[in-house]
Amino acid sequence: MKHLLRALAAVSLAGAFGAWVTAGAEAEQFIVLNAVPASDFDQIGREFTNSPGTRVQVGVAAIFSYLGQPRAKTAADLRGFLRRSQETGVPIVVQLDGESWWGARPDLWNWWDPTAPGYSTANRENVEWTGWSPGDAIKLAWRNWGRQLRVLPPPNLMSPRYRAACHAEMAELIPVLLDWWKALPADQRRLFIGLKVGWESSIGVNAWYYPDGNSLLSRPERLDPASGLRADQPPARGVVQIGYAAVKTAGLRREGAISEADLAEVARRHLEDLSREARRLGVPRDRLFTHGAGWKDGELLYQAAVNEFSCPGWSFYRHADAPERDLGVQLALWHSDAPYWAAVEWLYQGPREREPWRRALEATLGRPRCRYLCVYNWSGIRNSREILDAIRDVVAAHGR
Repeated sequence: MKHLLRALAAVSLAGAFGAWVTAGAEAEQFIVLNAVPASDFDQIGREFTNSPGTRVQVGVAAIFSYLGQPRAKTAADLRGFLRRSQETGVPIVVQLDGESWWGARPDLWNWWDPTAPGYSTANRENVEWTGWSPGDAIKLAWRNWGRQLRVLPPPNLMSPRYRAACHAEMAELIPVLLDWWKALPADQRRLFIGLKVGWESSIGVNAWYYPDGNSLLSRPERLDPASGLRADQPPARGVVQIGYAAVKTAGLRREGAISEADLAEVARRHLEDLSREARRLGVPRDRLFTHGAGWKDGELLYQAAVNEFSCPGWSFYRHADAPERDLGVQLALWHSDAPYWAAVEWLYQGPREREPWRRALEATLGRPRCRYLCVYNWSGIRNSREILDAIRDVVAAHGR
């Protein structure tokens, strides 16, 4: 705790971040709206006008789950997204996801159903376990993004086959992005805000496991337990402990109880590997962001977003209006030498009113080195004139 307090005290000293503050004052910043259909470009373009030279601009983000659909479809979707950015002049963030949705790769996860595509008992090595052996592999998991739903078993983040699959898709998609960026006229190169890898990368939060969960696969989903998880209680977070497959594959331990540090180290290696690969493919560090998270104040998982190849990013909900109160983020930033960081998933939890939203947006963008914040999601705010006016207020306040 003393180390944490010393770090936070140092963060508050402007002199310690003089170079970052100066750079942030001159660099463009972005309020990014996470969206999906191409038509969102048109609506966002009508709502917000990005004048050349304006220091804060409005952008759009989209998620491309490269293991969730055929490669050709993902590449086509990405090209369409890039084309709409250039046509509308709206800057973009591209997120490449290989961990939340991977339904198009049963050859990696289907270890239990010989009547379905991709079946192989060897696929036990590619999914998470509830114990130290492949016999503890799971068949399904649960997620709560507004409501509880069943999802596929989460990947073993350290599985060599899984990592190779991620690398293969990145090797196809990242050149598409970079070729587009390099071909832009000089006055449009600002359109590429960044590439994001990871998605609240962690084990046992966005895909958790209930007791005896495998037996529930053949039962109606409506009969599933609904107790959820206690996200602020690592490492098991109030449900069945998983992570054994990744911890064992990583060589961290082969027996005993899993620790919070073990799971954080797996997430760190996962994000570092994705970032290293993106850098190898040519993405510069100031355009590359990770997506980390934490659910307990100051938990070790926050550190997983920091590596030498990228700029760190985190989700902000509880602390969206006061990022300086997020102890885990502040300590991680103290350890980061990246030129930027970002609130890569952000949503203010207060009243949907103009002034509170304006203050929350300013509070985040006003932190040293913040490159962008990404509002999740456009569909949830598009009909709120108060929120849209707050965004316009921030953009107008930072015009040159």
